[in-house]
Amino acid sequence: MVPSLVCSQIFKMNIEEYNKAVDAYSDGVYRFILKNIRDKEKAKDIVQDTFEKLWVNAGNVNPQKVKSYIFTAAYHTMIDLIRKEKRMTDFETVREDKYSHSRQYSDLSEILNQAVQKLSETQRSVIMLRDYEGYSYQEIGEITGLSEAQVKVYIFRARVFLKNYIGSMDAVI
Repeated sequence: MVPSLVCSQIFKMNIEEYNKAVDAYSDGVYRFILKNIRDKEKAKDIVQDTFEKLWVNAGNVNPQKVKSYIFTAAYHTMIDLIRKEKRMTDFETVREDKYSHSRQYSDLSEILNQAVQKLSETQRSVIMLRDYEGYSYQEIGEITGLSEAQVKVYIFRARVFLKNYIGSMDAVI
């Protein structure tokens, strides 16, 4: 049996590992948060808070799992901010036809960004983690605190909404 004191020393992250984590993941975390909240200053604050949490908890973080820790901390910090600002909406009660469009437009990237912003915070987060950051369903579940089945459902519903929002490619191009 290994005493808990010894286990915590195994995971103790040193300054060099911390700096490597900052260099490796700060841009990705910033992009992830910015895509979700669309406010550069708030995104920077969340990233800073996230790395502060990592610094404070460095003794409890396994260096091999630091990426997951960082994205989880950033996600929860973002959710706390959203709840604090009371910007949450109940997506299930929103009518899809209210947010769909039929006009022609050629900037697919802009249309996709607009569509992603119409998603609920949870759907937007799981889509971003899956499609932009490349996490597996299991990793997304660990980050968001959802079960793997819930992650799959949120991703499926988000993709259906995005498909309906964007419509056929002929209408977009």
